[in-house]
Amino acid sequence: MQQEQDQAQDQEREHRAEERPQQPDPDARWLAPVMHVAFFLLLGASLARFLLRHPGEARTPWIIALSVTLALLYVLGPVLGPAAPGAARPTPRRLVWLGGVVAVWMVLVVLAPSFAWCAVPLFYTGLRTLPSRAALVLVGLLTVFVVTAQLQLSRGGFDPNLVLAPPAVAAVATAFFVHMQRQAARQRALIDDLIRTRRELAATERREGTLAERQRLSMEIHDTLAQGLSSQQMLLQAADRQWDADPATARRHVRTAESIAERNLAEARRFVHDLAPADLAEGGSLEEALRMLAARESAAFRVDGAPVAPLPDRVQSALLRIAQGALANVREHANAQAAAVTLTYLGDQVVLDIADDGTGFAAPPTPTSSSTGVRGHGLPAMRARVRQLGGTLTIESAPGEGTVLSAAIPLEPQP
Repeated sequence: MQQEQDQAQDQEREHRAEERPQQPDPDARWLAPVMHVAFFLLLGASLARFLLRHPGEARTPWIIALSVTLALLYVLGPVLGPAAPGAARPTPRRLVWLGGVVAVWMVLVVLAPSFAWCAVPLFYTGLRTLPSRAALVLVGLLTVFVVTAQLQLSRGGFDPNLVLAPPAVAAVATAFFVHMQRQAARQRALIDDLIRTRRELAATERREGTLAERQRLSMEIHDTLAQGLSSQQMLLQAADRQWDADPATARRHVRTAESIAERNLAEARRFVHDLAPADLAEGGSLEEALRMLAARESAAFRVDGAPVAPLPDRVQSALLRIAQGALANVREHANAQAAAVTLTYLGDQVVLDIADDGTGFAAPPTPTSSSTGVRGHGLPAMRARVRQLGGTLTIESAPGEGTVLSAAIPLEPQP
């Protein structure tokens, strides 16, 4: 069944390739000049033979005039433009031209049978100009004239070779040309399929690149602007509740919200310019950036192991974003009294741990939505960042026992 489907698809491709307009085959450019030269050689040889064998006959001027006319008509062929091989609809001008050439040649063959072998180049011309079926009919007609002319020239009685040789030559020439034409059609179909496949592959890669970029942008926005706006909202709500009862605390919340807004503004500007996170740009290293982040979130920070310098920019950016998202979750959901950030270098990998003593949970929360927008995408974003770098993200938590989030990213061996 599969083989039959493949054959049907091949036939369909060949059919489409034969029906659509064809471009000249660069590999077959030598064939047309050879056929043109052969035609004029055969025409000249036939005329010379006639003049040598039949000098001074009354039909000689007609033979000479028809030979010149045939030569001039044949020369007009390239002027009308190249014929596309196997074209389904030849132009009317080429049909008229081909009909004129064949008609003059037939009259010549009737008057002088020695002109019969000029039909061989005309086979090529007909096959190049007409659709396949019409070309085969023309080849058959030309072959009949050639056989008739050879029989007229024979003087030793019936010769089977004169009857069978012209059809054999016509069959070989036609089969060879049709085979070449179909091979060219298959090659064109395969090239078209290859070009179409390459275009589809390029479109798929563009779509995948677009989706990857959208995912990256969503993670960046979630880990920076969204988290910052969420923190500002919580601080401003707390300030509003305490404004009358405890103005000093309320003002402190407002100042903290202002500081977060300033940080978000810096992140937004660097985000627009596609630069590194603001903490990395200011601190100059991952350790300093994490220390600054931990200080803002009132979390402890330490580094274990011998630092690997320098870490790739992608690794530094991913670890900082993971720490930002994890500490934001601690602040918003954990109700923790203390949190700690630990960066550990293990030679072949770097591990970031964020631990808190908050409420914990039985299983990682699933994405939820609220009136303020989509929430709960922090953990999937962290997993995606770690997965893109070939690392792993593990979460250990239990209700009332706090949470430990660990991101391990492998490092390339140092030279």
